[in-house]
Amino acid sequence: MTEKQRATVIRGGRIIDATRPRAELADVLILGDTIAEVGPPGFAAPADAVVIDARDKLMHPGLINAHTHGHGNLSKGMGDRWTLELLLAAAPWLAGGRNLEDKYLSTYVGALEMLLKGCTACYDLCVEFPVPSVEGLAACSRAYADAGIRAVVAPMVAEFSFYQAIPGLFDALPPALQKETERLKLAPGETTINAMRASLHGWNVDRDVVRPAVAPTIPHHCSDKFMQDCAALAREYGVGLHTHVQESKPQVMVALKRYGKTPTAHLQDLGLLGPDFTVGHGVWLDHDDMRRLGDHGSSVAHNPGSNLRLGNGLADVRGMIERKVNVGIGTDGASCSDNLNMYESMRLASMVSKTQGPDTDRWLTTGEVFAAATEGSAKALGFGDKLGRIAPGYKADIVLVDLTSVNWLPLNNAVNQLVHTEDGTGVDSVLVGGRRVVEDGRPVGVDMAALARKVEAARARLEETNAPHRAFFEKVEPVVNTFCPGLAKMPYHIDRWGGGHHGHEHAAFVR
Repeated sequence: MTEKQRATVIRGGRIIDATRPRAELADVLILGDTIAEVGPPGFAAPADAVVIDARDKLMHPGLINAHTHGHGNLSKGMGDRWTLELLLAAAPWLAGGRNLEDKYLSTYVGALEMLLKGCTACYDLCVEFPVPSVEGLAACSRAYADAGIRAVVAPMVAEFSFYQAIPGLFDALPPALQKETERLKLAPGETTINAMRASLHGWNVDRDVVRPAVAPTIPHHCSDKFMQDCAALAREYGVGLHTHVQESKPQVMVALKRYGKTPTAHLQDLGLLGPDFTVGHGVWLDHDDMRRLGDHGSSVAHNPGSNLRLGNGLADVRGMIERKVNVGIGTDGASCSDNLNMYESMRLASMVSKTQGPDTDRWLTTGEVFAAATEGSAKALGFGDKLGRIAPGYKADIVLVDLTSVNWLPLNNAVNQLVHTEDGTGVDSVLVGGRRVVEDGRPVGVDMAALARKVEAARARLEETNAPHRAFFEKVEPVVNTFCPGLAKMPYHIDRWGGGHHGHEHAAFVR
């Protein structure tokens, strides 16, 4: 039997997916990389099939991370009280000075973390300065393939630097700092489009494993022509289009000043919305924006951990679902959420929905969250007919969770517990395409101690290399952290923050 035809049968486990919430006993037959049959325990299988004993295991479809940044995995934990705009200002410090090995290593570390925490595919918006390169994207793709995880790799590109993109910010800088921003200017749009075209044209990785996409970073960081060129390129090569839209309130305020309408309305006018289009975050979408996305069959990658971490607010996911937006769930990058734990992202998605009002029928159910983190994310990645379910014809991306772990004692409701109690520590095995890439809670064939030494060497070298970038950030931080919160405090017709107040209020302390 060839590798492509190999048979594997998983025996004795309990199975759940969005269509099977009860966690009943079932066996799964895998032929090659695809699920061939799901049936009652003990059904007939080829005599030479490899048997995986899943007794005391819960099988769920691999979680799918709808939005992350592979370059961020070497910069986890580098900031604390950062808004999105401070994070963008810190980008040269966080991600500068990378060589090809750094790009591979950062991506590989993130891939392993996701696998160890039950995630089998991701949408990676990766960055290279000054422009994406064939070699850099190949290094990222090789990291995912070597780890054994599926990925969509989308170079995140722009025309305008952070300081050029926000009207008035450059002028708010002292003259000496204005001069320093000159070195942060990006390549001309045509140069960037040509660089992406070269990568798309020469793509030689199996698209069932790693496929390309296009990711203009934020609309107001790009000219209208550049955004349309990105969309044309994505559609020419039949790949996805992903951008950060209305992640923070300042993004909306900038758009209203620049376009006289919301970013989503502007993107609709430019012709970018469609089934291949994914919004990153969408915290500050109003219902008209959601309706536009739903009418075009577009997706939103909901990243509740990052939205909280950067103070961007609480996305109205119920509103999106009601307006037929496809919703996936993501972690965002490790530099702005500090881990890539999709179990945590599911838990936060559930909890955040419950802070937005007293009407329980508007809260997300755990079933809706689980479906978003599997089928919804799969659709956003362009794998909607292949990933996200344990069913015949789908790829055999399956996670086995140990039901004897403390998270599952006792087993009462599998979907509720997967979303609310599992944290990744119960993951026993992970299969991607029927091949076991995590076994007994460890990545197969990976020397973690040796990897740790490589990562530390890279960290130390990058700390020294990027010291000037850090020094520059520390000089601009007070300006950015005054100017951009000023935009956030401008009036707008929706409010996505919790807490009920946004100013400096001092309550009297009463004894």
